[in-house]
Amino acid sequence: MQTLNVDLGERSYPIHIGQNLLDQPLLGPFIKGRQVMVVSNETVAPLYLDRLRAQLGGFQVDTVILPDGEAYKDLDHVNRIFDALLSKRHNRTTTLVALGGGVVGDMTGFAAACYQRGVAFIQVPTTLLSQVDSSVGGKTGVNHVLGKNMIGAFHQPQLVLADTAVLSTLPERELSAGLAEVIKYGLIHDADFLIWLEQNMPALRQRDPEALACAIYRSCEIKAEMVALDERESGVRALLNLGHTFGHAIETDQGYGQWLHGEAVGAGTMMAADLSARLGWLDQADLDRVRRVLEAAGLPILPPDSMSADRFLELMAVDKKVIDGSLRLVLLKQLGQAVVTADFPMAQLQSTLTAGPRLGQG
Repeated sequence: MQTLNVDLGERSYPIHIGQNLLDQPLLGPFIKGRQVMVVSNETVAPLYLDRLRAQLGGFQVDTVILPDGEAYKDLDHVNRIFDALLSKRHNRTTTLVALGGGVVGDMTGFAAACYQRGVAFIQVPTTLLSQVDSSVGGKTGVNHVLGKNMIGAFHQPQLVLADTAVLSTLPERELSAGLAEVIKYGLIHDADFLIWLEQNMPALRQRDPEALACAIYRSCEIKAEMVALDERESGVRALLNLGHTFGHAIETDQGYGQWLHGEAVGAGTMMAADLSARLGWLDQADLDRVRRVLEAAGLPILPPDSMSADRFLELMAVDKKVIDGSLRLVLLKQLGQAVVTADFPMAQLQSTLTAGPRLGQG
């Protein structure tokens, strides 16, 4: 087991990464009261709930099993968690445990932030995307029909327990979706890690344990550093949103769950790289590298044909990074260095939004 620490003073917490952590008594020290509410979904619970419960002898353990999918990440389904907490009379010393991917983690964290004005929760992420990204940093929330993750709160977990062995049951498409977030870290912060990813993508796709452990550790290390510097995303942490403004627009337009989050981020990352090239920050060789590593991960590099530039702009205008009517995007000054900027000609953005297969050629 490897352990990282997210350094947030009194809200600091560890990230444990390793094989078969679900079978080790690691949760108990982070549960303050006697009550635990485990939130999972219909796909994950049959696989791992019993193993998790075995760690929790001596506690009152109740469960909420939600339907699986981004389409259910809404207030109606968060209300099921509140219903269970209230019907089982959980008090403010309860601990919620999120056993699942990013949707379960975001919803559980949001419920924990709201229930009795804030209770403890633990993240036990079961997808690659949630292990490297959404479980770390305290972003919680739900989707609205008009925009993704527009309702939420910052609420840090007590512990993140990333059992890499559970990735053996992850569908191929979900694995690729998680790799989009891993690639992001190399593009925004660590050019050497990007080179490592280019060299080791076949091993990652084949679920080599050592390669996965290395990718997860470095991804979490970068995110922990950024969260420690900027917990509420007023500065450097916003760089973690590379490709997300474009990607969130795709998810909202297509219907939540039609494109996986990582798939939309993959296409959005290519679009961000394309705009960066149009601004003169990346050259064609850089753009080709971005395209190749995304394709090697099994990710789409183009948005849906059905989305017009006007539709993109309509949805991007609702993004959380819009301030006083100004759209800010995360772009690449070079591979390994990103910037948040509103300083780009709208004509260049329009070109990216309408480029289609000519990405990087205009």
